[in-house]
Amino acid sequence: MPAPVRHRNLIVRDIVDRTGIDETMIERLVRTFYARARLDPLIGPIFENTVQDWDDHIARLCAFWSSVALMSGRYHGQPMVAHLPLPVDARHFDRWLELFAETAREVCPPAAAAHFLERAHRIAGSLEMGIAVQKGDIPPKRVRPASTMLPGPAGG
Repeated sequence: MPAPVRHRNLIVRDIVDRTGIDETMIERLVRTFYARARLDPLIGPIFENTVQDWDDHIARLCAFWSSVALMSGRYHGQPMVAHLPLPVDARHFDRWLELFAETAREVCPPAAAAHFLERAHRIAGSLEMGIAVQKGDIPPKRVRPASTMLPGPAGG
């Protein structure tokens, strides 16, 4: 086995050992979160107006989070391109993070929730910045809602 593959496998094994994350947990998190997000008064209408096939969308999101959380390489897409045309701003990203944090803390053990939340913050920041730049805005660095933060020094 090539050294880069061995190294990646060691990293993934460490993530799994520390967090307990597996594909079943990812699917439970994704399904629970998007069931809630679809009902949310702020972000729900955006999903309902955009997503045509929820089964396909959930499968794609599970592959995305598998790639993000476990480096599985299952996701092959362009999240920025998919989000650019959406009518979203800082409020939407904050609400997405609030719901995601609530859901992760509810359905995942603490170490797994922290792993997902750390990545969710990076994803939200990247998408928010990319969309703003495409619109000609350079937003200042913001502080996310406290309810979405990790406990301790890493989260604020």
